[in-house]
Amino acid sequence: MSKYLFLLLIIFYSCDQSKEISQPSPPNVIYILADDLGIGDVSAYNADSKLHTEAIDRLAKEGMTFYDAHSGSSVCTPTRYGILTGRYAWRTRLASGVTWSYDPHLIDPQRTTVASYLKSHQYNTGCIGKWHLGLDWAVNDDSNYNFMAPIKNGPLANGFDYFYGITASLDIPPYFYIENDHITATTIDSIGAMTGKKFWRASPIGNDFRHEDVLPNLTEHAIQFIAEQSKSENPYFLYFPLTAPHTPILPTEPYQGKSGTNEYGDFVLMVDNVVQQIREAVERSGKQNNTMIIFTSDNGCSPMADFAELETFGHDPSYIYRGHKADIFEGGHRIPLIVCWPDKIKPGSSSQQTTCLTDLMATMAGILGDTLPTNAGEDSYDFSPLLENSDYPGTIREATVHHSIAGCFSLRQGKWKICFCPGSGGWSHPTPKETETMDLPPIQLFDIELDPSEETNVAGEHPDIVQKLSDLMNRYIAEGRSTPGSSQKNDRDIIL
Repeated sequence: MSKYLFLLLIIFYSCDQSKEISQPSPPNVIYILADDLGIGDVSAYNADSKLHTEAIDRLAKEGMTFYDAHSGSSVCTPTRYGILTGRYAWRTRLASGVTWSYDPHLIDPQRTTVASYLKSHQYNTGCIGKWHLGLDWAVNDDSNYNFMAPIKNGPLANGFDYFYGITASLDIPPYFYIENDHITATTIDSIGAMTGKKFWRASPIGNDFRHEDVLPNLTEHAIQFIAEQSKSENPYFLYFPLTAPHTPILPTEPYQGKSGTNEYGDFVLMVDNVVQQIREAVERSGKQNNTMIIFTSDNGCSPMADFAELETFGHDPSYIYRGHKADIFEGGHRIPLIVCWPDKIKPGSSSQQTTCLTDLMATMAGILGDTLPTNAGEDSYDFSPLLENSDYPGTIREATVHHSIAGCFSLRQGKWKICFCPGSGGWSHPTPKETETMDLPPIQLFDIELDPSEETNVAGEHPDIVQKLSDLMNRYIAEGRSTPGSSQKNDRDIIL
């Protein structure tokens, strides 16, 4: 071999090695999902908020704030299904409402989830917090639940290496901590119901379970997970669905009275401190620059916060938007969404693009330079181009479907939002029951740019828009997906 050829080989090898070395490492991902936090509760979104969410605001200052973000539903379970699968939950058996105490699993173990997808890309995956997607509890021969037996088809069956959390909302029985597939209690007691803002239902309860301790306990486990995973050579994904500020509203002593509003406002500030603790844990790990922290909420604020009482302090959790949790109106599903990733995202950036919480899966695929299988993430759009370029010229989503607790649909495309129901579809006036005796048009159309508070139904003035959006919604139902790709099957028959 000539010395020139030898030198060329060395140069080629060196360049090839430098390419490998310079390839960016996949980011660690922490997904913090607040429970029933209104967009108006976050002072980064609402300058008039009486709640000063300093830690969440700091995320916004150091990352990207999305001003037109939406949960997949206006209630808990369906939003969580969409986050983890990238698919609207109304395509499943869950036509309305949420899974209850002992309902079986909602996510098919064969379905790709964000966790299983990232696991296939060498991520270590953990879920710490509120599951609320159904669990398969063991049943004895006498048809009673055997709480001490292994639990099947929970987080471990959906791609998570580790789980520590609770079954559902903190007011829904049974009350146990679960680690992986077993409860942690050594004995089982019973607890009576509570009323008011501290509301919970009567239930079996583990001997190591106190409602007041749940949020601090989950936070401590999340901090431990971050510390442990930071020692690994593999990136990690932490899905951290909080139990707050959902009922029972239980601010601990340091937060009682801190907000200057009511107990709900105090609880929101406690949630804000959880975000601060997670930030500090990431900073201690030394990997904050390549850790993507996503903060959001599963739906709007619940009436259990006591809107009338908050109004006396000049605070509205829904900000300028109509309605609240459970509704098809914007207050039900327009939520805060903040993404902080120092290596990639320009501090203080923002986006007005419409996004949905179903978009996590496709976005992670985009970040990893990959594409999803055709039968996964059917309603997930990749918004990773926005993270590095808030002025990205293209439109990420063709349209976005909203869904209420009663199973009512709406569709948003550009400035137009059509509601395929005469009222709120939820808990605010006019409720589905109230509309039965009211003479209301069956279709509502709102110009969200001119009328963000949804005060004026203009369906009668724009029959062409009504027809166009109705056709699009029916196509999304018929094709089993809202993203480009081959048609997929819904799990049930769906009629608009």
